[in-house]
Amino acid sequence: MRVGLVTFAVLVGAALASAQSLPIEPMHESGASITGAFEGWFKNSDGSFSFLLGYFNRNSMEEVNIPVGENDRIEPGGPDRGQPTVFLPGRQWGMFLVKVPADFGDKKLTWTIVANGQPTVIPLSLKPDYEIAPFGEAAGNTPPVLSFEEHGATVQGPAGLTSNRVAQVGTPLPLTVWVSDDAKPGSGSGAVSKRIVDHPVSLTWTKYRGPGTVMFSKSKPEVEKIDRKDTNAKFNGRATTEAAFSQPGEYILHVTANDYTGEGGGGFQCCWTNGEVRVSVK
Repeated sequence: MRVGLVTFAVLVGAALASAQSLPIEPMHESGASITGAFEGWFKNSDGSFSFLLGYFNRNSMEEVNIPVGENDRIEPGGPDRGQPTVFLPGRQWGMFLVKVPADFGDKKLTWTIVANGQPTVIPLSLKPDYEIAPFGEAAGNTPPVLSFEEHGATVQGPAGLTSNRVAQVGTPLPLTVWVSDDAKPGSGSGAVSKRIVDHPVSLTWTKYRGPGTVMFSKSKPEVEKIDRKDTNAKFNGRATTEAAFSQPGEYILHVTANDYTGEGGGGFQCCWTNGEVRVSVK
């Protein structure tokens, strides 16, 4: 993929998708920089707009913790606009949204990250070339539907769903997710194996914020196919993992549900769904 120094737009098929360009720099095991990634923006039903953001940690081995503040800030209106404070190695796609009002116009936000003494700054704006459609793409594919309760509240797409839990140090916390999906391949999926056909949704758990170490029994738990009478989806599934915490404090755990299109939606900025669990660890 060709990248520039600021931003660029990518045309994929009939859909317009934008991608944040990332400075050309080789991966290192540690000591390298982290750049926020502006996936694009979309209009909300109330007339406001949402910026979809991820990041690229150029360290292949180093997980970097940066508290919200001078070294991890989104301005104006911040420094805390819901961004992560834990930066995992590699590219993390579309993990959170920053909402701006309907009259935002040609204003800009900036996300500054200072990692290993190296600052990076990306601009966020409503330039037409960066408009995306994260709730559906050209082939008719839509994101998985996610819930933290079998018959509870659901979410579809990057806006995310939040659940609250209480845990104790030394006692693993069970985490169960229910998912449904249309099981459509999507424009960027290519040929899929029978194994994938039978399991069109994959889940990934990560630590998003928190003071200590989080160990998942399975960061990518198997999604078991289940029968449900309350949905017309072609696929319904359930997956469970456990999270263990090294010390007390307030944590945010992030879960991403990907369909056939995989991480980053195969270049279409669709179709994945986010969720987060806020855990108060005693």
